[in-house]
Parts: sequence; C-alpha cells; structure tokens
Amino acid sequence: MSTLDVTRAELALIVLYLNKAEARDKICRAIQYGSKFLSNGQPGTAQNVDKSTSLARKVFRLFKFVNDLHGLISPVPQGTPLPLVLLGKSKNALLSTFLFLDQIVWLHRSGIYKNKERAELLGRISLFCWMGSSVCTTLVELGELGRLSVSMKKLEKNLKDSDKYKNEEYRAKLQKSNERTLALVKAGMDIVVAVGLLQLAPKKVTPRVTGAFGFVSSLISCYQLLPSPPKSKTP
Repeated sequence: MSTLDVTRAELALIVLYLNKAEARDKICRAIQYGSKFLSNGQPGTAQNVDKSTSLARKVFRLFKFVNDLHGLISPVPQGTPLPLVLLGKSKNALLSTFLFLDQIVWLHRSGIYKNKERAELLGRISLFCWMGSSVCTTLVELGELGRLSVSMKKLEKNLKDSDKYKNEEYRAKLQKSNERTLALVKAGMDIVVAVGLLQLAPKKVTPRVTGAFGFVSSLISCYQLLPSPPKSKTP
C-alpha cells in the first residue's frame, strides 16, 4: 500500500469519526472542561469559552433522550442477573430524564423559556439524574467485570496446556474486560464531575478539580468513539 493510500485511509477514518454528532459533542466537552480547569471558576476568557461551549453542546443532544428510552424498553441479553438488569434499566431511565430536562435548560439559555427559577431547578434535577446514571453505570461495570473474570478463569483452566493469548475466545473476553474497565474509570470520573457541578463538596471538588476530571473523562469518551481501523487483508 502506497503512502498516498495510507494517508487517504487515515483521512477517511477521521472524516468518519467527525461525522458522528456524538464525537463532535465529546470534543466540545473536552474543550469545555479544559477551559473550566484553566479558569478555576474565575472570570475571563477561559470561563467564557467554558460557558459558550456548554451551551453549544446542548444542540448536539437535542432529542438524544430517545436513545436511552429505546434502551429502556429493549430486551436484555439472556443470562444477565436481575440486579444488573435493574441497574441497567435505571441507568437508561435516569440518563433519558437528564437529557430531556437538559433541553429545557437549553431553551432557557436561548431565551425561549423565560421562567429562570424553574429552569435552574430543572437543571439541578437533571444533574442529579446524570450523577445517578453514572453511579448505576459504575455498579453495572463492576458486576459485568466480575462475571467476565469468572468466565475467563474457567477458560484459563481449559486452556492450561496451550497459550491462552492465542485463543480467539480468550482474546475477545480480554478485550471486553479492558473496555469495561475503561468504562468503569470514566463513570467514576463522571460522578466526581457531577459532584463538582452540583457543588456538593465545594471545598474538595473545586472548579479546577471538576475541569480536570471532566477533561480526562471526555478524552476517554473520544477514544471509545474511535472507529475500528480496517483489517489488513492477508495474501
């Protein structure tokens, strides 16, 4: 493959990535929380970027609550323990509520919805819903990692006379475990961000801490949305 072909393929992946509204939203999120980290809650250019980017992101999330409504009523994989099912559905319900209420906040900041007190109250409720969904995600990932660990140990016993890393099923489970570990780290960081935005612990979770955790969480989201590179064809 020539250098031009490689460059063309890489640019195609970038275009595919940037065509996703979710990817653009997460890039804006990284800018927003990076600005929050720099401003540390103090007036100035960084805080203006934080506020304007926060408002711009809400456009990307219009009607996005439908996604989690669909997840709420969708069937779950067979064999999933009931506690994990309930936690997963709770996450869907809370995240859908957050996204729906967030649209009212956007309407207020755009000057369409005039009731400031109610908009601020709904905005705070929406953040509590987002924090709740992040807690549910954390518990779901912990439970799924536990299930994966048990199944991987069983598989290791069956493969004790061979190289487990050459086994396709083991490699798939290992990759899934890595993905869930990353999702667990992100969910934990999002809880801290929610605590910061709600000012539940203002002395410990300062705007700078909120910005730092939000920035890293956004980078993880950007990584999770990366398209898979095309598989090279073997001759």
